[in-house]
Amino acid sequence: MRLLLVEDDELIGDGLQVGLTQAGYRVDWVTDGSHADQALQNEGFDLLVLDLGLPGEDGMAVLAKLRRRGDALPVLILTARDTVSDRVQGLDGGADDYLVKPFNLDELTARLRAIQRRRDGGRADPLIRHGDLELDPAAKRVTLAGAPVELTARELAILEALLVRIGKVQSRERLEEALYGWDEGVESNAIEVYIHHLRKKLGKDLIRTLRGVGYMIPQED
Repeated sequence: MRLLLVEDDELIGDGLQVGLTQAGYRVDWVTDGSHADQALQNEGFDLLVLDLGLPGEDGMAVLAKLRRRGDALPVLILTARDTVSDRVQGLDGGADDYLVKPFNLDELTARLRAIQRRRDGGRADPLIRHGDLELDPAAKRVTLAGAPVELTARELAILEALLVRIGKVQSRERLEEALYGWDEGVESNAIEVYIHHLRKKLGKDLIRTLRGVGYMIPQED
């Protein structure tokens, strides 16, 4: 999952980038509202973690522009503004959740997973299942017919991106966005290599290739 972090405090931002990366997210980090707005218009993200007290353009203004564009990107506000009226304004302004600083990283990642489940068709179960295949996003664990399957972090990220959108085609470019941040180079055949490894580990028929379009995991019959 590719995540945009908008936080102007260098210490908090650095810690969050490290912690969220270790939790399996691909994290891009900006420190002001104007750069956040540009990134949101030009890049594809799965989640937005947004501070409110930003230089240049306030976080609420960034959120308002996002929603006016009709963008349903899941947004978690992470801020020191802790009054009830602040929380009401943030949620009514289009945020999906609101967490007050100081916070616990485990709670933050749990809230992000809950937001993503709601956006993925209102999925209530924290586990993602498809036939004999089961993915636990929190534990980063995959089993097939009850047996554990060892996947690399990027294999796991591609599998999750496909599983949460069963029956929908994901382009190579969209999968690359889920794997790589701004500072990482993308090898030309990386997605094809990871898909090949997933097929070897999970079955050759799990992932379907639509030539010139992308990849998908078909819905079960």
